[in-house]
Amino acid sequence: MAITVSFVNMKGGVGKTTLAMHAALAADQMGFKVLAVDLDPQSNLSQSLLGAQRYRKHLDANKPTVIQIFEGYLPSGKGTTSPTSLGINDIIQSGVGYSWKSKLDLIPSRFELCNTLRKPDGKERRLAESLATVADRYDLMVIDCAPTDSVLTDAAYFASRYVLIPIKPEFMATIGLPLLAESLKAFRSRNKDHSIDICGIVFVNSSGYSSGPEGRQSVNDVTIVATQEGWPVFTNRVGYSASYAKSGREGRPIARTSHVRNSTVSDFHKFKDEFFNAIGLRKTSP
Repeated sequence: MAITVSFVNMKGGVGKTTLAMHAALAADQMGFKVLAVDLDPQSNLSQSLLGAQRYRKHLDANKPTVIQIFEGYLPSGKGTTSPTSLGINDIIQSGVGYSWKSKLDLIPSRFELCNTLRKPDGKERRLAESLATVADRYDLMVIDCAPTDSVLTDAAYFASRYVLIPIKPEFMATIGLPLLAESLKAFRSRNKDHSIDICGIVFVNSSGYSSGPEGRQSVNDVTIVATQEGWPVFTNRVGYSASYAKSGREGRPIARTSHVRNSTVSDFHKFKDEFFNAIGLRKTSP
């Protein structure tokens, strides 16, 4: 049965999608069966894994996305004359990892997912219900969440056992942490039968700046909140590197991206090992 983890932060631009994508790719390379779920209307995870051209063709052909999990049907469009009922297997895109033997699958998103937010009633459990029907096919499910507290966030919570919090060591990124704490408290109070834990907070896009006074203050602020909430803070950080963006353009995992620094690869692998250990993802046989 799959371990499901949502990557959540109430602020955008903290490296959440980058980390979700590369964690999914790393698990895929290790031989795990992985499903990546793009729950952000910006669809950056979908574009990075499918590639810009393939993603555009997907949209132009009116193919299903995560929207259909919430709405239950595909509107009429190119090639159809009426709305079409769909299941999750119609939505999953197979083998989107960066190798011919990839076992990484994707539930893509698109901007129109925003429309789901306008009529959210009764939709918060639909993602969990759909993923439950395929959970036995995967070892890991990674959900990339939108940076806002909405029905999409609740949908991710219902579908997940763990939450990973990527965060930048800077003031504007860290002030969203108490909002996330309140979001989780509210969810737990309404759904006492659902177990969901923070597997860790990881500092992302750390650089030389992070070792300065502002960076140290922000790390200290996060540590205080984490201690109050009982949330673990990962020992390993994921440093800034232009190679993460380049890897998506080249369609290569971070270790095989052109001109990537050894330190970048090493930092990511240390994070990956700590993350997989925190959620209990490990091989049970050779």
